[in-house]
Amino acid sequence: MTFYALFLPFVAALFAPALTRKLGHNAAWILALVPAALFFHFLGFADGVAEGRRFTGGVQWVPSFNVNFSWLIDGLSLTFALLITGIGALIVLYSGGYLKGHRHQGRFFAFILMFMGAMQGLVLSDSFLMLFVFWELTSITSFLLIGFNHAAERSRRSAIQALVITGMGGLSLLAGLLIIWNITGVSELSLLLSTGDLLRDSPFFLLALLLVLGGCFTKSAQFPFHFWLPNAMEAPTPVSAYLHSATMVKAGVYLLMRLNPVMGETAPWETILPVFGGVTLIAGTLLAVRQTDLKLMLAYTTMASLGLLVMLTGFGSEKAIQGAVLYLVAHSMFKGCLFMVAGNVDHEAGTRDITKLGGLSRAMPVTFAAAILAALSMGGLPPFFGFLAKEEMYYGLAATDLRSLVYTAVAVAGNALMFVVGFAVAIKPFLGPKVETPKAAHEGPALLLAGPVLLAAAGMVSALLSTRFHEFVSNPMAAAVSGSEADITISVIPHPGIALYLSLVTIAIGVLLYRSLGGLRAGVARLLEAIGWGPDKGFDQAIAGIVRLSVAVTKVLQNGRMEIYIIATFVFLIVAILVPMGAANEWPGAPEFPRLYFYEWVIFAIAAIGALAVVSSRNRITAIVSLGIQGFAVALIFILYGAPDLSFTQFMVETLSVVILALAMTRLRLSPLDHRPLRQIVVDGTVAITAGVSLTLVLLAVLATDFDARLTEFFNTYSVQIAHGRNIVNVILVDFRGIDTFGEIGVVMVSGLAILALIRILPKRLSVSAGAGKGN
Repeated sequence: MTFYALFLPFVAALFAPALTRKLGHNAAWILALVPAALFFHFLGFADGVAEGRRFTGGVQWVPSFNVNFSWLIDGLSLTFALLITGIGALIVLYSGGYLKGHRHQGRFFAFILMFMGAMQGLVLSDSFLMLFVFWELTSITSFLLIGFNHAAERSRRSAIQALVITGMGGLSLLAGLLIIWNITGVSELSLLLSTGDLLRDSPFFLLALLLVLGGCFTKSAQFPFHFWLPNAMEAPTPVSAYLHSATMVKAGVYLLMRLNPVMGETAPWETILPVFGGVTLIAGTLLAVRQTDLKLMLAYTTMASLGLLVMLTGFGSEKAIQGAVLYLVAHSMFKGCLFMVAGNVDHEAGTRDITKLGGLSRAMPVTFAAAILAALSMGGLPPFFGFLAKEEMYYGLAATDLRSLVYTAVAVAGNALMFVVGFAVAIKPFLGPKVETPKAAHEGPALLLAGPVLLAAAGMVSALLSTRFHEFVSNPMAAAVSGSEADITISVIPHPGIALYLSLVTIAIGVLLYRSLGGLRAGVARLLEAIGWGPDKGFDQAIAGIVRLSVAVTKVLQNGRMEIYIIATFVFLIVAILVPMGAANEWPGAPEFPRLYFYEWVIFAIAAIGALAVVSSRNRITAIVSLGIQGFAVALIFILYGAPDLSFTQFMVETLSVVILALAMTRLRLSPLDHRPLRQIVVDGTVAITAGVSLTLVLLAVLATDFDARLTEFFNTYSVQIAHGRNIVNVILVDFRGIDTFGEIGVVMVSGLAILALIRILPKRLSVSAGAGKGN
């Protein structure tokens, strides 16, 4: 059942456009049943996972390489699957209301469901290759979603930027997984987790770690690869609420948590992750404070939260891991809610600029209530799940050594700034004097309210029922991340201790900074102006540099002259043949010339005469006909030497080639004479003769080796048995190499269409040019 569940979102995506054409935005109610059904399916594994069991399954994919299409369900993957499907159902509903009336709403539903399937496949993958395929599929589907408003240049730029950054990271991850595969000899995560210190003890551990971090850091927007995430806010709000808070951006964090048992507890792991995570946390919160766009404020705090998760995952203590687990769940709930709140404000009031909003609480009371509940969780206040996460992370970080003190201070500063942004988003647009907005604000419909209300409520209910939640979610997930049993007991009841005191300090700093938000925003803006250059600008410069380089290289290698391309091709062919032969000093000897009958000499003479006629003819039509004569002579040779089927194929090819080339030449205006200078003729002739000699040497070298009859015997044995055909050449073409032949037919078809287009366009251009000439 789980195997088929992996493909269910893709099936739903196929039917989404047609269903939307029939039902309009109400199609969301039916489409949301798919992720809802998947949510309850995965919920069925909760009892077993809580008991410490791990579920695996799948089918063989490439047995010869020991590659399987396999899945793994444990505490970590189950939590992610529940978040992806549960929040996914709410996002589908939200999309129905947010994009109501949009002419491409059906396409959007298809894209969001495809992404859901890709992300679900990623977190459930056991096979390395399956993980990589779904990893890249999330990048491709997110490209489609970010660039959904493709008519806008900024949307196109943001989509391309996200694809380039995460795509490069995907290649880095692939290399890292291949090295891990080579070191351990296993290609599945469930087997990798049982290898102990095998990976850590390898001399290639650091290389594998850096390559894996390249994939994780780009996917989860860690500094300095963070800039694609805020730019992705060009996407519609449902995309931001789903991809950029609860799912895609956490893919890198998921993989880091997954690999912690086999790559953690090492100096590189506990140095690189906390440093980059801490820098990302502080940079993200400072950039968030500087923004006035609600979505950008939330986007930068998402970046900061991802940094916090990476820092906690790599810190090295059991409590820090538990804090990361709790915060990941809390963040998915309160940030998904706040993104949808921002979308509601934009949808109903017509703007997301926080400086142009105020007094919306009366017009949008439900949205305001959801925003306040989510902000309380984001600020780490009881009785919300964010409070549990913050308390646990402080327990994990707080100690008296310098390293712990530094990272504790970073966490306090980052959380205080996120407190500021969370309450700014929840309070500023709704309280205070009423501000005139572009649209007359009012409460949204049920489709727009279901998501934020349920997520805000979930943040409180899960905290109030923390004992049961830890039993079925937090403890199994923490055990999977740490590699050992976990016992999380944190509850909504505050207990005096270092964690509570740090929480109070965080809240106090947050309140003070919130009261001076305007001055803080101006100060950060001045700092950024003083710095000037940033990674986002650097990305544009890098792309511009690549374009300039490609233009320069193209001018040299592709100057528009076909003869240069042909000469370069044959020169490289000559080098590829002669250089290895010369380096190995393996030149073939002169062959024994066979005794030929008179009629065989005649056929060879006809072939030679045809070749000479092609070279010496002054007219292209004559050259084409001569080429056909030479080809027919070769076909006769095939008949003489016992290959009538091959000869028939040669006759057909030569006939069609002559006819098609002759027809094409009659429609194209080509000079009938060869105007090349003597010097060019000598160069071309030298290259052609050398290429011919090189290929002859290759054939002689092949003939000098012992004939391997295994393929011949295979085709003789199985052509009738398997393919039910006695013409072995035909059987090879249409059965054993059927897909290859199909590809060749496709190439010929495309080439024919291109020629047809050229033939049709040329007369029109000539007539236009003639008309312009007359006008002048």
